[in-house]
Amino acid sequence: MERHHDDVFSAIAALMEVEAEFCVATVVRTQNATSAKAGAKAVVLSDGVIKGFLGGGCVQGAVRRSAAEVLAAGEPRLIRVKPGDEVVERLDRDGVELHKSGCPSGGTVDIFIEPMRQAPRLVICGGSPVATVLARLAATLGYRVTAAALAEDLDGFAADATRHEGFALDGLDLRQRDFVVVATQGKRDREALAAALGSDAGFVSFVGSRRKAQALRAQLADRGVPEARLDALKAPAGLDINAIEPEEIALSIMAELVAVRRQEARDRAVTGGRATA
Repeated sequence: MERHHDDVFSAIAALMEVEAEFCVATVVRTQNATSAKAGAKAVVLSDGVIKGFLGGGCVQGAVRRSAAEVLAAGEPRLIRVKPGDEVVERLDRDGVELHKSGCPSGGTVDIFIEPMRQAPRLVICGGSPVATVLARLAATLGYRVTAAALAEDLDGFAADATRHEGFALDGLDLRQRDFVVVATQGKRDREALAAALGSDAGFVSFVGSRRKAQALRAQLADRGVPEARLDALKAPAGLDINAIEPEEIALSIMAELVAVRRQEARDRAVTGGRATA
């Protein structure tokens, strides 16, 4: 068992090193004859591959299905795999989610599945005072921060922001839960905004006046940026707290990102695989 755990922990360390996303599944209880024992662990990759031993194929199928939902929702889950003739409801009497097992052993296995997801990435375009303060705030709150700016502006960012020269964001592998804030403030605004809206980031905002954002939006529409993407642009960036100083503007933007992130997490808890009570 110790060797098995060492292999699993080594796999976890390697996956975290490359910023992969996966689930860790742990057998917490067994009843009657089962091939897996309490304490057994495995890693479930995003493509469903299981590294480690949790039991027979019927258990693995339930783990794969549940791990995909857990990873999407970002919320841990306890599941119970029981013989098929004992499963008549979605939940057991104690509220644990049930899955049918077709294995001849007839045993019951409780498995805790927890997601190992990277923190959202925040890409900040531009080297303005708002941009540099925002980078520090976001890093403090645990976001993975990337500063995308012209070469001469990158030195203004703290060491905890990854530096990316220019506004071409294709190589950053942005996803739906990631954020882009364009804080160029007059320095190649259109180029940065076009790159941000062309990415797969789920939330894009622009630091600037509503009038300026509307002018840029019209220019980008003429250049072929899809209407749906332009409609998703949040401008001006941040919550309305009457901010004036760069530090205050950065605070309002960070508060907005937190609000969006937490609302999305709440929505996933309801629709990301199962509804909450």
